[in-house]
Amino acid sequence: MDGVEVGRISDAQLWRNAVDGDAGSMGVLFERHADTVYNHCFRRTGLWSAAEDLTSMVFLEAWRQRRGLRLSQDGSIVPWLLGLANNMVRNHRRALRRYGRLLAKLPPADAEPDLAEDASTRLDAEAEMRRILAAARQLSEVDQDVLALCVWSGLSYAEASVALGVPVGTVRSRLSRARAHLRELLPPASPAGKEN
Repeated sequence: MDGVEVGRISDAQLWRNAVDGDAGSMGVLFERHADTVYNHCFRRTGLWSAAEDLTSMVFLEAWRQRRGLRLSQDGSIVPWLLGLANNMVRNHRRALRRYGRLLAKLPPADAEPDLAEDASTRLDAEAEMRRILAAARQLSEVDQDVLALCVWSGLSYAEASVALGVPVGTVRSRLSRARAHLRELLPPASPAGKEN
């Protein structure tokens, strides 16, 4: 269908075609009336994003209720779409009120942490982890594995035994060896801002 031909087809005929499975007809109805529905929803909500969502919902609901379509006397689908839009706006407002009531029941939020302090803490933690990893990389791979599983991931000896496929006693001895070697490689870090 070209633009001139589409412009001559009534809403009623396009709707009948859409109900019969012609997706293109539904697309034409959307293109023809989406701005009207969108503007109506915006004027009812005052929110652009809500109007966009509601417009989509109106056309989805129109498709869901397609058997109950009531055309105006002049054969336009617009009054029916705007009636659906009014229902969608009311539902939207009810949902916002429910959401507001639920939020009001929540305890007040804790004070926001100081972002500069949080960033400083994270940088310090990253620097410390890099220092630890540099020392840990000097251990054998099997010692690194047991250290990562038992110390950093919190697995028990038995769980690490399953993960590594070795006896529990081997896990214990490797972990003991890894810790001792790591202590030798990793002198205590000096606290920030203090002299050694």
